[in-house]
Amino acid sequence: MTDAPIDFSAAVFSKTPAGQQEIQTRALGLSPLARRLLVLIDGKRTGKDLEPFVAGHSLAQYIDELLGHACIDMKVVAPAAPPASARAFDPAHPQPTDALAPTDWLAVLPPAETRSDKELEMARNFMINTVNNIFGHHNRISLVESIFVCKSTSELRNVYSAWASALETTSAGHKRLPELREKLFAVL
Repeated sequence: MTDAPIDFSAAVFSKTPAGQQEIQTRALGLSPLARRLLVLIDGKRTGKDLEPFVAGHSLAQYIDELLGHACIDMKVVAPAAPPASARAFDPAHPQPTDALAPTDWLAVLPPAETRSDKELEMARNFMINTVNNIFGHHNRISLVESIFVCKSTSELRNVYSAWASALETTSAGHKRLPELREKLFAVL
């Protein structure tokens, strides 16, 4: 077990031979959530990826349990992103190489006043449709309403960070955000 709290969000976990055996035998009497995590651990998922599976509980508690029984190994992955001062944008391809705050992405867009009413409508519809697609209808209603009431591209850009942050909260949204952002920025 760990002595001090560790941020497991950037760590990648893999099963040990003892972990593989535990899946077959259930001999250690792991708690249900620890067992669920053990089954889900595949050598690719990070702690951030695993957190939704123990929603409402401390991931560290169950990781400690699995580490204590030698069921898993942990590899801490250092971020490869350059420092903030080294960030570079290519306006032709608005995909910086590191993770940025949602508002930083807007720096690559042309001035809001250059967008047409048709582009505003397309951007608004795109944002609403992605929210409904990722979260389902009747979810994130306040976000959909915030997008719907935007009367200008500038107003819609003010809602962009809430849209991007909401998508980041789901694995599907997180995975698709670069693709969706590229499509949205064509009209936003």
